[in-house]
Amino acid sequence: MTRAPVPPRILAVGTSHPPRAYTQDDLVRLFRCEDPKVRQFFESSHIQRRHLVLPEPDADGVMPDEDGGALLAKHLRVSLEIGREAVERCLGANRRTAVEVDFFATTTSTGFLCPGLTAYLIEASGMRSSVHRADIVGMGCNAGMNGLLTVASFAAANPGRAALLLACEVCSAAYVFELTARAGVVNSLFGDGAAAVLVVADERLTAADGPALLGFESHIVHAARDEMRFDFENGRFSFYLGWEIPYLIGEQIRTPVLRLLDRFGLKRRDISHWVVHSGGKKVVDAIKYNLGLTDHDVRHTRSVLRDFGNISSASILFSLEKLTRERIAGEGDYGVVIAMGPGVSIETGLLRW
Repeated sequence: MTRAPVPPRILAVGTSHPPRAYTQDDLVRLFRCEDPKVRQFFESSHIQRRHLVLPEPDADGVMPDEDGGALLAKHLRVSLEIGREAVERCLGANRRTAVEVDFFATTTSTGFLCPGLTAYLIEASGMRSSVHRADIVGMGCNAGMNGLLTVASFAAANPGRAALLLACEVCSAAYVFELTARAGVVNSLFGDGAAAVLVVADERLTAADGPALLGFESHIVHAARDEMRFDFENGRFSFYLGWEIPYLIGEQIRTPVLRLLDRFGLKRRDISHWVVHSGGKKVVDAIKYNLGLTDHDVRHTRSVLRDFGNISSASILFSLEKLTRERIAGEGDYGVVIAMGPGVSIETGLLRW
């Protein structure tokens, strides 16, 4: 008789961010933004503050313009700082050390490196030089889910071995300081942060150790592929975010979620916990409305947006950490994780405690 596979479980989450936080009013002043249309993006985002690494204004109070080389150097420098801290906090929460990590994956979309972040952070964190690794670059805000799938797959295929995911986004390394509506959307929304997740499949683990990752579902809206993208202009990247994104996500969100629930014979009413990407006020509202979620269901999503902004691929892991700290999930509870990003793509996952 064939034994059922042991599902991988999330054993710990650790987060980190740069020490300095800016309010939206701080940023409007730093950017010297007078255009009422651009200012509106900052004032209506439901974001109170974001942690960022920005250059100090000069003697005249003008924000220096960082070139492409300076932005890439900042991406690496800050990634090593907050990435290492997130890894240490995650492993420490499960009383493990870096040498016990067998597989290490990173996600980022705020800077391209070759070798990737794993090569730097394996050494900086003290992991074994023989650790397996994968760098997931350029998948955007949904990459946290793609990364979870990657480490969960390794854990499921290698019972007892530790897989670690780090979502590390230095969005201030992808800023363009110009006073246009296009730049205003991006500059008013994104923040810097990193989150690490430890995943292990072991038959000795129970719901008390953390939720099991039961399955994933993806959905790509090919017709809207260019509505979220990076362009390369004047020697640096510039992010484009289409104004129809909230409506596109709202129209499509039920497709992967219901497909995921159907696979496991579940209904919407069976889900006790929702972990939704903090993509922005309108995106969160569209998901809430189309899935019939309550304010309580998206409380962590909104608090992460309020205090950190959109942290790209790390956002859902920040929300997951908040849910974990509440300690309200009971044995047998189901949870759904949802992230969205360029493609336009929607990634979902099913948890069970």
